[in-house]
Amino acid sequence: MSHVPLSENRVVAHGLRAMTVADLPLIHPIELASYDHPWSIGNFADSLGAGYSMWVLEAGGDVMGYYAMMAAAGEAHLLNLTIAPDWRRHGLGRDLLAHCLARACEQQAGSVFLEVRTSNTAAISLYHSSGFVDLAVRRAYYPAGEGREDALIMKKDLAC
Repeated sequence: MSHVPLSENRVVAHGLRAMTVADLPLIHPIELASYDHPWSIGNFADSLGAGYSMWVLEAGGDVMGYYAMMAAAGEAHLLNLTIAPDWRRHGLGRDLLAHCLARACEQQAGSVFLEVRTSNTAAISLYHSSGFVDLAVRRAYYPAGEGREDALIMKKDLAC
């Protein structure tokens, strides 16, 4: 369990647990509030059904964030890492990412890959500061308001 500073004088304890189907109605509003082109409940359900590593970050029963990662053949792919808008800028994304990387090691991944919108500078900064490097740009990868947006492909080699 970690503590999140909410202000100089307030701290809230939070924890991580494996995501279940019962969490889907709780995480989907966060997804909808976070992305113009969000995952559907079906996307989350399919990922759970496929056995992906999916975790929820919560405090006092309230979901504050989540991630989805798949691992196979010595590699992991971070598919989705999202913090609820009201909980951003408190280090929770870093906590989730650290947990994801540890889970990737447990699943014998030697590296973790991800794609991120080139406009998502906060996420790119988090990933760079966590040791990810830029590999390439995937042109017109994401749907966007008018047209498509590029994705930055990033990689982190793990020392498990």
